[in-house]
Amino acid sequence: MPGTQSIVFNPTVVAALAAVFVGTAALWSNPGRRINQIFFSASLHVATWLWFLHLAVNDPNHGLTWLRVTTAVGAFLPLHLWLMKESIVSGDERPAHVLRRSRWWLLAGTLLAVLTFTDWFIPGRVTHQAAEKQVYGWGYYAYTVGIVGLYAALSREAVFQMRRIRGVGRLELQIVLLGGSSTVAAVLLLMVLRAVLGLPLLVKLVQPLVILAFYTGLVIAITTHRIFDARQILKVGLQKVTLVALVAALAYVADLVFQTILPEPFAFVGTTALALWFAALLNGWLNRIFQFYPQDSAVRQAAYAVARREVRVDSLESSYLTVLKGWGHTDTAVMISGGTGPLKGGGIELPEGCSIIRTLRQIRWATPERLAREKRTPERVELAKFLADHNLGVVVIGEGPTLTVIVGVGVSASRQPFTYPQVTQLMELASIIENALERAHFSVKAQRAEQLATVGLLGASLAHEIRNPLVSIKAFVQLLPQHYQDPAFREKFFRLIGDEVTRIDRLTEQLLDLASPRVYSAQMVELHPVLRSSLELVAAKAVDKHIPFLTDFQAIPDRVHTDPAAARQVLLNLCFNAIQAVETHPGERWVKVSTRNVDKGVEVCLEDSGPGIAPEIRPRLFQPFQSTKSSGFGLGLAICSDILAGLDATISVDPSQPGRGATFRIVFPCQA
Repeated sequence: MPGTQSIVFNPTVVAALAAVFVGTAALWSNPGRRINQIFFSASLHVATWLWFLHLAVNDPNHGLTWLRVTTAVGAFLPLHLWLMKESIVSGDERPAHVLRRSRWWLLAGTLLAVLTFTDWFIPGRVTHQAAEKQVYGWGYYAYTVGIVGLYAALSREAVFQMRRIRGVGRLELQIVLLGGSSTVAAVLLLMVLRAVLGLPLLVKLVQPLVILAFYTGLVIAITTHRIFDARQILKVGLQKVTLVALVAALAYVADLVFQTILPEPFAFVGTTALALWFAALLNGWLNRIFQFYPQDSAVRQAAYAVARREVRVDSLESSYLTVLKGWGHTDTAVMISGGTGPLKGGGIELPEGCSIIRTLRQIRWATPERLAREKRTPERVELAKFLADHNLGVVVIGEGPTLTVIVGVGVSASRQPFTYPQVTQLMELASIIENALERAHFSVKAQRAEQLATVGLLGASLAHEIRNPLVSIKAFVQLLPQHYQDPAFREKFFRLIGDEVTRIDRLTEQLLDLASPRVYSAQMVELHPVLRSSLELVAAKAVDKHIPFLTDFQAIPDRVHTDPAAARQVLLNLCFNAIQAVETHPGERWVKVSTRNVDKGVEVCLEDSGPGIAPEIRPRLFQPFQSTKSSGFGLGLAICSDILAGLDATISVDPSQPGRGATFRIVFPCQA
């Protein structure tokens, strides 16, 4: 039992088992992919080498023999790394062709392996105990030089091939080169330290852990669906090593100082607190120095700026497509959105519940490289075809309570694949885009509801307005047979009929224009006629409530850059609010609309004699769901603010004053 425990908990054995495990996991993740197959065979190779290393270190009777076997097995590791490199470079090339080109690597490994069984490597008279004291022949050093030469040649070949390939193969070669070079350098350094310092524990404990770390990182980086950039991995590694080293040094010095002036428990607490504070401070500083993702904060700020600036759905989509193209350095970007029905956008329509949407909802994001690394299924094959048909390098999905948005970015100009850190950036962008579009869609629906509510309020007023000319027309029609021969009567009759019909036609056109959904488009218009036509729509309601409407149009000139329907919608909303505020207020009742010229615009001021606006409501007056009325949702002023913002106009309310009603001021620009 003690022997069994020593084997199980030996770091070399653990590393060997871990190598077999990660290799098996790589093969299981995608058995049909060549690189995964080679990783599996290389993992068995490394596990075999580690097992013989364990026997060489722990078998006192045959340790020297196992040492020769270990170094012989290690002589073929460069061949396996070369096969791994070729599988990345050549892709689906036939294995026979690859093996034919590997003959020189096989020959070099065979020569080095044979050398390990000669007296030139370790003299035959040397015992295992003597070998532990580093009694080696010249062949041992020749073997070391040969291994270093093979790895150097492998690195040189990989560097030259990286210049000729693009895409994910380039990134994978960088990772293999970085990981392989780092591991070989660490192993050789440990061998040198062991030979110089005589520390066998470096081989027994540290070397297996280095191999384990290399294999775990390499397999994760190349076989997982997440794509990584070797330079980013190197920068992150350097940052973490620097952070740990500096914090450890500070903690060591601080502990020495605190122990001289404080009791041990307080010294420990002080050292821990200082180390944690320094680690947090240093981590932020190192992040700025290394600049891991310099474009991350810039694109996030650009996305938030678009969300604040644009209020219309089409403007939002156009602006976000520009942001996405700049972020991905590409000319292609798509946004497909929708609610309960099909998703549409960019000339693409995806039916609700189709396999592409289902797969994206399951995996959340996709790149061609991810789909190639994972197991093939019919759904993922269809998603890969969708990406290829639209030349997309990455696609993510964002879902809200009522809206689903699929964001896709085309293949970059450099043909480099999107790495996982970039995918996380795009997922964050998709969340921002989904929130902004959902708000814009909600604003459109609320605006539509507010328009219909305004039309409902106008119903009674228009009934009075239309009934008056109809009564006049009816009276003249009844008198016409008796006075037909009277020329003055006939002239007056024809003039009145034309005027009254024109009045009815104008009222109905304004009502239909107000009720119909539309996208506002600013143009140069004269403001006063727009205001007068709007007041005609509410005049009857004001008369019915015995509320006089006063006007004082002083703006000369009155030409502004706005949309007449938008200006009418805003003014009607404010007028109806004023009528509702004044009709329940005791005392004098009136509403006044005035205009004046201001810097680069025309100001429309709407005042009333109502109770005014409570000070606690005023700061959030133009936010949704803010209302002092018993009916309604409090969306009117928020919609007015959004409409005017889309037309570069502004709306504000004067501070409350005792004995004075509400005063709203709208400034329309005079130029585009």
